Amino acid sequence: MKRTTGPQHTDRIVARALAEVAGSSLVLDSELRVILATREAETMVGADIKPGTPAAKVLCANSPKRELAEALLAGRSISALIPHPDRKGKERALRVRALPLHDEGTLCGYVLWLDESAVESGEPTLFHGMWSCNLKMKEAFRVVQRVAPEDITVLVRGETGTGKELVASAIHAESPRSNGPFRAINCAALPANLLESELFGHVRGAFTGAVRDKPGHFQLAHRGTLFLDEIGELPLELQAKLLRVLETRSVLPVGALNATPVDVRIVSATHRALRKEVEAGRFRADLMYRLRVVTIYLPPLRERREDIAMLCEKLIAGLNKSKRRKIERVAPHAMSVLEAYDWGGNIRELQNVLLYAYTMGDGPVLQASDLPPELMEIEANGPERARVAVEGDEAKKLRAALERAGGNKQDAAKLLGMSRVTLWRRLRALGLAD
Repeated sequence: MKRTTGPQHTDRIVARALAEVAGSSLVLDSELRVILATREAETMVGADIKPGTPAAKVLCANSPKRELAEALLAGRSISALIPHPDRKGKERALRVRALPLHDEGTLCGYVLWLDESAVESGEPTLFHGMWSCNLKMKEAFRVVQRVAPEDITVLVRGETGTGKELVASAIHAESPRSNGPFRAINCAALPANLLESELFGHVRGAFTGAVRDKPGHFQLAHRGTLFLDEIGELPLELQAKLLRVLETRSVLPVGALNATPVDVRIVSATHRALRKEVEAGRFRADLMYRLRVVTIYLPPLRERREDIAMLCEKLIAGLNKSKRRKIERVAPHAMSVLEAYDWGGNIRELQNVLLYAYTMGDGPVLQASDLPPELMEIEANGPERARVAVEGDEAKKLRAALERAGGNKQDAAKLLGMSRVTLWRRLRALGLAD
């Protein structure tokens, strides 16, 4: 048998050996260019990786801060999560672990390991535009991934501004219907007569002003996904019509004589408990059971305070693109106000508060004085009340976790679903750091 020799053959042997030992891996030279890439790494990043390609181009093109590239340039080892789309363009996060290689004390390159597995608790996860360190949010992400491939109805429970439409969009994007349309409508935004026409469509002459046939959201979402936000606000007469659509998989436009077949997956959302609405006679029990085959719960922002600093960073990065002002950091006093606030409007309210602060302030530091007056009034008029509330809700959890972990902050942080740095910051803010 003829043996194949030469540099290329040797490189293939080395790459296969590396894959057997380390799996999805890259080897870089001291200039951060790729020397070797395993086939598993190419599959992970969704592209062929040619020798000589800069590692930043392979891994960091979509990362706004390029933390990985900065650590490599500094010669540091790092474990980082970076946003990186797969071959279909779907958003996800990759974990990259980098180890510097030295030869007689001189940095000569790096070996990088790539991992797409579930991330550890307490570390930031990016999922279809949603960032979180919180275990409840990560559980919601996991449920989305489990239910998305199955063509079943899903109910998303959460307060206003918690990201219910983002979750519905993620279900659509992860489903076999991802190439079809995604439509969304708020059932509380329109009066009953207009909502009926928007949902089911109408034919010409059905009512005054109906000068032509108009398809409704069900027809427009054919072979895709329809998101019904605030489904608990749907009038009873329309609930009966929606139930018929779900049972017959056809829709009867207003004024029409014949029904039109539709193939639509329903994802609905509500901030109310539908069972209580059923008990109060405001919602049909049979429709509730059809809509909530699987329920996904989204925690309010006040229950995921460990995310506030990170969310501020991501939202401010978006605001900085306007170039009127570039905020480089949030002052500690301002951050303490943001983390202590109750956020009744959740992330949507946080977005508005940061937009206000960005607009009203100046300079590279977001100061407490930049924040809306109502936040500062709450902080000024009720600091003791706020402190006692936080002590009651949060400090007890921190103490309990520390007791379970035998005082080990790293283990306590994992139990709480936050990073060690976040735990330390919360302990210090509550006067428990010692």
